[in-house]
Amino acid sequence: MPIYEYICEDCNERFEKIVINKQQEISCPKCSSKKAAIQLSVFAMAGSGNSSTPSGGFSGGGGGCCGGGCSCH
Repeated sequence: MPIYEYICEDCNERFEKIVINKQQEISCPKCSSKKAAIQLSVFAMAGSGNSSTPSGGFSGGGGGCCGGGCSCH
């Protein structure tokens, strides 16, 4: 089930909703308005904080497809 971000067109409240189906009625939790616009979300991934290492922690060694451990390169 995806989580969508919305902004209320009446009071400008930003909120998130889990959407089970696309016909689900969305209403603002602050003012109960039914006029909410979906917002573009930024995909975020938790990681170790080191941008040079992929999120899985594999540092590979730069040897191509096998990571350089088998001397094929």
